This record gives sequence, C-alpha cells and structure tokens, in this order.
Amino acid sequence: MGFSSRLVQQLRVRRRRIPGVGAKYSTAPNKSYSNTLLLPKTSFPLWAEPSKREEPYRRRACEELYRWQWENAKGELFVLHDGPPYANGALHMGHALNKILKDITNRFHVSQGRRVHYIPGWDCHGLPIENKALQELGKESSTASANEIRSAARSTAQREVQSQKQQFQELGIMADWSETSTYRTLDHDYEMRQLRIFQKMVANGLIYRHYRPVHYSPSSRSALAEAELVYKDDHVSHSVFVAFEVDSKSESANPGMRDVFTSTLNPRLLVWTTTPWTLTANMAIAVNPELSYVVVKSLAGGSNSGAFVVVRDRLDALRDMLGLVEVVLEIPGSELVGVAYRPIFSPLSGRDDHLEIIAASHVTADSGTGLVHCAPAHGNEDYYALQKLGMISDMESIICHVGDAGCFTEKVSEVVGQDAGQTLVGQDVLSGGSKSVVELLKKTGSLIKIQRIKHRYPYDWKTDKPIIVTATSQWFANLEQIKDKALSALEDVSFYPSVSRNRLVSFVGSRSEWCISRQRVWGVPILALHHIPTDRAVLTSRTLDHILPLLDAKGIAHWWDGPIEDFVPEFLREEGEVVSEVWRKSTDTMDVWFDSGSSWSMLEDTVKQYGPQRKHLADVCLEGSDQHRGWFQSQLLTAVASESSEENAKTPQSPYKDLITHGMVLDQNGKKMSKSLGNIISPMTVIHGGKDKKKEPAYGTDVLRLWAATAEYWKDIAIGPTVLAQTFESLRKIRNTARFILGNTANGGELKRVAVSKEDMSLADRYIMHELYSLERTALESYTSYNFPKVVNALTHFTNITLSSLYFDITKDCLYVNTPSSSERRAVVTVLEQVLSTTIHIYAPILPHLAEEVYEHAKNDTSLSSVFQRKWTPLGDEWKDTQAAEEMRSLMHVRSNVLSLLELARTKKQIKSSLEAEVDIILPDDLGFPVEFSRLLRRQESFLKTLFIVSGVRVTDTKTLGDISPQWLHMDSFQGPSQLDSDARLMIRVRPATLEKCPRCWTYTRQSSNDLCKRCTTAVQ
Repeated sequence: MGFSSRLVQQLRVRRRRIPGVGAKYSTAPNKSYSNTLLLPKTSFPLWAEPSKREEPYRRRACEELYRWQWENAKGELFVLHDGPPYANGALHMGHALNKILKDITNRFHVSQGRRVHYIPGWDCHGLPIENKALQELGKESSTASANEIRSAARSTAQREVQSQKQQFQELGIMADWSETSTYRTLDHDYEMRQLRIFQKMVANGLIYRHYRPVHYSPSSRSALAEAELVYKDDHVSHSVFVAFEVDSKSESANPGMRDVFTSTLNPRLLVWTTTPWTLTANMAIAVNPELSYVVVKSLAGGSNSGAFVVVRDRLDALRDMLGLVEVVLEIPGSELVGVAYRPIFSPLSGRDDHLEIIAASHVTADSGTGLVHCAPAHGNEDYYALQKLGMISDMESIICHVGDAGCFTEKVSEVVGQDAGQTLVGQDVLSGGSKSVVELLKKTGSLIKIQRIKHRYPYDWKTDKPIIVTATSQWFANLEQIKDKALSALEDVSFYPSVSRNRLVSFVGSRSEWCISRQRVWGVPILALHHIPTDRAVLTSRTLDHILPLLDAKGIAHWWDGPIEDFVPEFLREEGEVVSEVWRKSTDTMDVWFDSGSSWSMLEDTVKQYGPQRKHLADVCLEGSDQHRGWFQSQLLTAVASESSEENAKTPQSPYKDLITHGMVLDQNGKKMSKSLGNIISPMTVIHGGKDKKKEPAYGTDVLRLWAATAEYWKDIAIGPTVLAQTFESLRKIRNTARFILGNTANGGELKRVAVSKEDMSLADRYIMHELYSLERTALESYTSYNFPKVVNALTHFTNITLSSLYFDITKDCLYVNTPSSSERRAVVTVLEQVLSTTIHIYAPILPHLAEEVYEHAKNDTSLSSVFQRKWTPLGDEWKDTQAAEEMRSLMHVRSNVLSLLELARTKKQIKSSLEAEVDIILPDDLGFPVEFSRLLRRQESFLKTLFIVSGVRVTDTKTLGDISPQWLHMDSFQGPSQLDSDARLMIRVRPATLEKCPRCWTYTRQSSNDLCKRCTTAVQ
C-alpha cells in the first residue's frame, strides 16, 4: 500500500469529535479594536483628474529638469539628435509616439547621471508649408508674387511651430522650450550652416547641373528625390500594345536581317508600354541580345492580324492578345540590334525618319513583349542605355515634349504634325494627353490593343498625386564618389531593430546621384549665377566665397530681393557689361532633405566642448522607418560629402552612433488613419478627452506615454478605445501599488526608519528583494537596448503578480496588526520602502508625472525637487538570492495545492475566509522523498501560515500526526517540486481552525478564555 493510501486510512481511523472546534461565531467580547490597528494612511489619491495629477508636476519634470541636469549633471555627454517634424499642422499620433520614445530615452540617461543634450527642431521649408500659406492667402501660386508667398510661408511656419511646441510640452517632453534652445530650418544661423556645407560639397566637386530625366511632380511643379515618393499598388494605367514598322530600305538597317523584314510576312515590332504619352518621345527600341526572339504569324483576324516580332519566352503570356499564332522564324536578340524602324507618328508628321533597335541589358522577358520602347527623356534606364551608346550627349539631343505643368508643349507638333499636335498641346499627359495619344495611335494603324492594368506607381508624398519622369535641368549631388565611404561609415552604427540596417544600406548603395534642386519659392536658395547669353550656370566655391559673407550680413532674403550686381564677383564680369543684362540669379531652392540633413552640424560645437573624445556627434537618432530613405540618409550623405580632403583620408564617420526606427500608428483594426475613414485619434484627445467624455475619456499624458512604451514600436502599432482602456488599467495598478506602499510606510513613527538587515528578513522578504533586484537588472538592460516594452512587461508582472497577488496579500496581517517595533513589521517596511525607491526609478522615464507625484508624497530629502535629481543607484549584488528564489518557488508549489483545497471548502460553504482553516502538511516516510525539501518545510513552518493566509500550519509526519476528528476535512497528495524521479507524495490536509477568532486580527488564534490572541494582547498593551 502506498504512502498516501495508508495515510488516508489512518486519518479515517483516528478521526474523532473535538468539542468546540469549527465554531461559527466567536465568543469573544464584541469590542472594536480598529483604532489599535496600523491601517494604511496616505494623502496620495487613488485617482484624480489628469489636470490635477499631472499639470502641477509638468514644469518641474520637464523644462526645469532639463536646465537643472544640463547645469548639474557630472556624467558623460549623451546626445539625442531630434529629427525635425514638419511645421504644418496639429500633432498626430505618429508625432506623439516619436517624441515620447525619445523622451523615455533621454530621461533614462538623466537618471543615470549623464548630461543629456536634446534640442527640439522643426522643418520649416518646402511645399506643404507653401501650399498651406497659399490656401490662407486664398491665391494660386501663379497669382501671388514670390515675396508674398515667402512672407506668408514664414508666418505660417512660425505659427505652427508655436502650436506644436505647446502640444509637445503636453506630452511631458523634457527640453528647454525657449526659442533660443530649439532650432528651425528657417533660422538664419541654421541656413548659413547649411549653405557652408553645400559650399564644401561644391569644393569637393560633387555638385553639378544636368539635363536628364528626374522624378517630377506636376502637382508640385517641382522635381522630387526618391525619398519624396510613395508607391501605391492600386494605380490604374491604360497600357497599350503598339506595332512599329521595320524600315528595311534604310541604309542603316542590319543587312543580315533585311531578307526577314522584306518577306511577304512584313513582320512588325510589337512593343508594350504603360505610358502611351511617352511614345511621342521615342528614340529607340531596345532588345536584350542574350534573349531569343521569334517571328510569329497571327492566325486571328482584325487589328491583330499579320506577323510580329516578340521574345520567345513571352509567347504564352501574349496568347490572350494575339490568339493562335504560328512561329515562323527564331532570331537571336543580337541579330535584331541595328535593325531600322519607322517612328509611329511619321505618317502624321509627313516625315520619313527612321530609328534603330539597340541592345540593352535592362530588357527582360518578365513582362511586355521583350522589345522596349525607349524615351530617354522619360526613363532613367532608357537615358543611360542611349547615353552609353553615344546617342545623347546634351540637352538638344533628347526629345522631350512635356512642360513644367506636366502638359504637352508646342514641340510635340514637330513629331506628330501640326494638325495632330493641336489635339495634344496643353493636355495633361497623365489624363487627357494620354487618351489623345491613344486616339492618334488608332489613326496610324499601330495600335494593337489597349489594356487597363492596376500596378505599383510613384506618387508625390506631399500632394498625394501621381508623378511623371521627365527631363529637366536640375542640380545634382554626385553620390557615386561618396557612397562607398557612406556605407563604410555605417559599419560601426548600431541599428534597432537590427534588420533595419539592410534597409538603409540598400537605399544608400542603390543611389548614384541626388537631385537637390526644387522649383519652389519657399526654401533655401541654390546660389547659382546664370549667364544669360549662353544659359551657362556658374556655381563654384569661389563664387560662394563672394556670396555667403554678403548673405550672412544681410540675410538669406537678400538673395531674392537684392540686385544681381551684389552677387556677381569681379572675376566673372566683362569690362563694360551691364550686369543685369548678362547675369541672373537662380530661382531654384534646395531639397528639404538637404535642409534637415544638415542638422548634424549644430552638434559640432557642443561635442567639442563637452565630449571631445567622442567618435560620433549624436548617440541616438530615433525616427519612423520611412526615414531610411529620408533624414537618416541625408544626414549621412551631407556629413560624408562635406568632409575636407584631410578628413577624407581618415576613416569616414557617421554623424550618429545608434539608429532606432519605429513603425506607423494604425487604428484599432490595423488600418491606416485617415480623415476619409474617420478613424483618426488625436493625442490631445487622448490626454484631454473628447466632447463626449464617456466615449472619449480624458486619460492624461501618462496613459499615452505608457501606451507608447508598451507597444513593440519597431513594428506598426495600433491604438484605439480598447487599447487605451487596457493601458489605463495597467497604469491604475502601478499607481495602486505605490499607494499601498505609501499608506503602509507612513505609519509607525520613526521606528520604521530603522532598516532591517537581510539576515533578519523572512524568506518572503528576501525573495521579494531578489525579484526586485532581477526586475531592476532587466529594466537597466532593456532601457540600454531601447526595449521599453520589456521594461513595462517586467514591471507590470512584478507589481500585479509578485507584489499585489502575493507579497501585499500575505503581509497585510503583519503590517496592520503587529506593533511598529516588531522586527517582522520593520522588515516588511524596509522591503516596501526599497520597492518604492527602486520601482519609481524604473517607471519614471515612462511615467514622469506619476513618478513625481509619488516622490512628492514619499520624499524625505526636500533639497531635491525632482525624482530625476536623485541618481538611480542600483541594488547591490548582495540582494541576488537564488536560494531564496528557489525555496520560495518550492513553497509556492505547495501553496497552489493548499489554495485549491481551501477553495473547495469555500465552495462547500464550510468556510468564508481562509483564516477559518488550518493546514497539516504530512511528510511521507518514503526514503526517496528529498531531504532538503522536508527540511525547508520544517524550517519555514511558522512562515507557512502567512504564505497560505490561514490560522495555523503544522508540518508533521505519520508518526506524530495525532488523532483529530474535525467537522470537515479535505485532503490531497501531490509530488513535491524537483522530485520527478520519486513516487513519494506529500499529503496536505485542510481542516477547521482549532482556536477561536480574535476580534482584532481576525485570525483563529485566541484561547476561548481570553479577549484577544497573544499577539494582539501584547500589541494593545
């Protein structure tokens, strides 16, 4: 018979009635002893309006704290460089996420005693602000003067900066918000630094002007950089299949192919394009010499009849269009090179021109027909292919019929003829112009099929309108010369998350040049001089040496308003010339990414003074993932490109050490927020509440900050009513934890200040200190690696599970009932005070308002006004107690089984409170049962009743079990922890308490002849 079976039999035999046991009501005098208990007392409110609990601490925890730490911190310099948001409207949730993550990082480093450098900035130039200014003026750009637009744009930007600044402060962002301690890209000093960086790039031979295809936004009337594009997958185009006739009579035709194209089949070249409007600028057809092409005869009638040349690998894909075909001949792609063909619009123009098929490696068999229409004015691959062959060399050799407005110009008539040209001139190439070209294709008989397709297409990220690729004269920065150095500089940069390195490296590595000029009036000017007679642009370091001092003295606006005579140096003037008739100033402005990308230069003086040995200017840059192709790139490129020849000889350095990226903020259903969907959530609404406070409560700033810290920000993250309600509940639990500790450490007079040593602490006390030590180590490590969700998860588990569900529960009896001088109570208070001190440092970077409020109620040192002024000093390694943790885990295993039996008794209405019960833990006789576990149970016997929250626990064995016969009894057996290889089981018996209820402490530990239990009698005396 096994141990458990024998024991159950013995218990049944020995059971006999004990008079008085399990009495339902106490016979003790009905006297109130509540005034003798040390019940929690604190002025710390359970909850309050956000304005009452946060605003009183904001200035102290934000602006005053930033100034204090800058003047008093003795640690090393920490620089978080702020990527400037656009000054063009109220903050959205992405702004809030970004600024809060930065602030958490900064506050952590302040708590470590470091001197934090953080200067908030704003991006103030560019199209969005210019458009907003025009809307407020009620004018179009064509009807307002440049100076009027610039003046209005400046006022708009300055107003929006002030509005955003106030909103950022409501997010609890620690910074010096005075005007002199922030930066704006429209500030004179900032613009001059930017222009000096530009001059260094000019001196390094990296800036040039060129006429070539660029991304161009008709809606913005400006060229765009790749970083200013967004790609939409649902753009609809009307693609066309067109046929070009081969000109076999041309002297330039490939002689070897002449017989093929003079046969009775008379095959045509089949081409597919998604941009029919570019066909007027066709300059070649490209094939891949490595592919195999075929002449196919269509067996269908109609427009598709006849013979066509296509790539063999596309035959199946083209079957729906061509129908049944017969392959007549196979031709290597190399044999097609040099074959002459007639432009589609020759019949309309009355001209008898011919063009040639060229070889190009960018032609593939993945789409289309394997023959690619080349318009170098409207495609970079086309441009480079023809440039490599020497077919284009200057502006005059490129055919382009598109103007600044994205419409056909008069030049198109040269190709399609005057009559046809009149139907095209002035039409938008993306809409009416494209349709008109299709109609002309029908007239020429070259149109084979129109096909509506949905595909990926670039849009202007500011106007949300489709762009085109077209040739214009623009200023470029040569990246081919510096990108290897830029990539080398990234090698010692740490990326969070680490996979984001690939994204930035890919963007930098794929670029060969940067179009830096924009055709806008609101921006930093490109200081080029144009020689009117020759249309030659002059921009050299020498001309800038003349211009920059002048602008530094008179302001950047002098470039726009001042006379041309001021800017043309003597060495450019011819004797006797009238300068204003010979020279003009450039009207182009710089790409706004060049504006913000120059911001690293602001850090140089600070780093020289406070961290001269530093390798990088900024420790951290933290922005959205879209900045891999924006600000992260432009900073890196301008920094590397502006290095002097001496600096170039050294190992290139990135301006930043760590790059952190976060995702986009989505609504609760994972959808992008937009006005049209009506799912936008404003950060100010979360803080202050909406019109209907029941639907949109005023949660306050700390709830918003806790949401930002809890989310895995490196992914796209969601926010909505459910998420906010859950976050509010998490904050409430953290707050209640602090309130419990404040209430129980405020009683007991000065005795509580006598801390108890570790040796005098109970197992539970030592276990909590070990868990607190582990929590703090996790928090420090996670803050250092910017893993804020890990901090929050560890903290909430500690407060909700370790403290609230365990330690607070089992220590209330001691805290309320014991005398202030008892060593047991003083040990608990010692632990609670350390828990409060440590956890306040852990959550202070995330919840600064709560931390300041708790600190206000708990602090003894009035010389430090802010919790952040008290350096976070971690617990010593002596509190790492793996033995206490292991022993506690073993006892918690027993506790879970005890609680199950207590719940069974409660379900059967045998008890209301667990204090009405006692527990017997009966050790087995089995030699296989772990000796150490048995010793642990006996050693902690007096603690077990506290752990189980019962009135008594007896650790015994079958020999000393004794005879009892209670009114009810519940038993169970289980394997003890870490005895997986043993069959021996531990028996637990839950039964009614044998003594009476004490009216003061409510435990069943009072002799019936006494008014109080022994402990309470001593306490009351």
